[in-house]
Amino acid sequence: MTENKLFHKNYNPDVLNCLANLSNDEVFTPPEIANKVLDILPQEIFSDKTITFLDPACKSGVFLREIARRLLVGLEHEFPVLQDRIDHIFHNQLFGVSITELSSLLSRRTVYCSKYPNSIYSVTKFDDAEGNIRFKKISHSWNGKKCIFCGARKAEYERDDLLESHAYEFIHISDLGDFFKMKFDVIIGNPPYQLNDGGGSGTSAIPIYHRFVEQAIKLKPRFMSMIIPARWYTGGKGLDAFRQKMLNDPHLIELVDFCDSRDCFPGVDIAGGICYFLWDRDKIGLCKITSLNKDKHSIQERPLNEFNVLIRDNLTIDIVRKVISKIDMTLEDLVSSRNPFGLDSREKPRINGDLILYSSFGKGKIESDKVKSGFSLIDKWKVLLSKTSNDHAGQPDKSGKRRIFSRVHVMPPGSVCTESYLVVGCYDSEEETLNLANYLKSFFCRFLVSSVLLTQNITKNKFCFVPIQDFSETWTDDKLYNKYGITDNEIVFIESMIRPMEIEANSNE
Repeated sequence: MTENKLFHKNYNPDVLNCLANLSNDEVFTPPEIANKVLDILPQEIFSDKTITFLDPACKSGVFLREIARRLLVGLEHEFPVLQDRIDHIFHNQLFGVSITELSSLLSRRTVYCSKYPNSIYSVTKFDDAEGNIRFKKISHSWNGKKCIFCGARKAEYERDDLLESHAYEFIHISDLGDFFKMKFDVIIGNPPYQLNDGGGSGTSAIPIYHRFVEQAIKLKPRFMSMIIPARWYTGGKGLDAFRQKMLNDPHLIELVDFCDSRDCFPGVDIAGGICYFLWDRDKIGLCKITSLNKDKHSIQERPLNEFNVLIRDNLTIDIVRKVISKIDMTLEDLVSSRNPFGLDSREKPRINGDLILYSSFGKGKIESDKVKSGFSLIDKWKVLLSKTSNDHAGQPDKSGKRRIFSRVHVMPPGSVCTESYLVVGCYDSEEETLNLANYLKSFFCRFLVSSVLLTQNITKNKFCFVPIQDFSETWTDDKLYNKYGITDNEIVFIESMIRPMEIEANSNE
């Protein structure tokens, strides 16, 4: 066997592909995805020797490496001698800011082939050990209990100097004028996604990826592209203002959306999916949205700010448009806010008490003096709805379908629930409440909720597209499809996305 044949028969993996599966908060980008992001940029920039690139959140250095590959081809006519071309690209066009000291070494090794670019092993020689990929260890700026730049909690991140502080330089500076003392044409990367905020028994986290996007826009590059979680489509913890900025920014001209993050990052499960986008300083217009969901693929140009939230699926939006054109009020007005009765999720039902209690521990009794709010609901018929979706991280099951609601149950007068549940409606009759409960179980209702439910947490604003009905009537899917003009093809699409739920019979029938 010749050496050439041996080379082609053996698998020689890219080490950056192997690293891409290591973390959910600071996700390493596989080279294949880095190149897909680079593909949405105007390709002529890779033949321009004056264009400068910045990765403000270097982890493995993959973006800078893949940019270098393209420049090495595109600038061959400008610099026929390979070493001259390498020196120009690495000294004048590629720049990075690493998120940790370790990632700075890794990035330099990836880009320069040496973690110290002033060593004899570097493909291009610098006078210092950083080259153009820098790491500066800085501290959070505390204002009381939180950092004024990233919102990190002082109790969590005021650490010994030997520990990583996660105070990322790019989002912890107020004066961007001195940043590298130059202007960047392209800012591109995959920033850290979140920081633990110390809540929820140590599992709660605050998003920080949006701060990298906002900081990059302040630098006014010609182009900006980042890979970020898709949860911003419907807002959420600390993201409402960012969502509004993004939806109303006419320079956001392309968005590639993965409903399941594992289709973008193999083995990495990020609630709500992942996306990357192109922001173009000199262009405004409709956004080209590419929606990717397993074997489903669609492309559509549309305004991002058509609604207060972004509907990710191009096939769904036509149905939503049709429905909302015929409604005045939505079910959002009937759904309670979080913790309708002021009862902690840890509240356990008792044997004795004057009220019925529904909790995650089961059904039992509780004393009325334990209730802190929602007093007007207690003596009414109402619907109990789990605030946690049945679906993992807003993703479909193996069959490609979602159930959406875990539990839908009619609550009689004299009943309350813990914060594990929401309450929907407030009626004097069991019949109206049962009709509402069955409406919530319909394919129609759950499909409309699914259009904006990207995570497991269900809140009242997730019902913003669900119309209110006259619940003195029963509502079947056929009746709803007919009322809103849903076509046969749209019905097939809806029912291919949503799993059935058992409809309860009226006790009066």
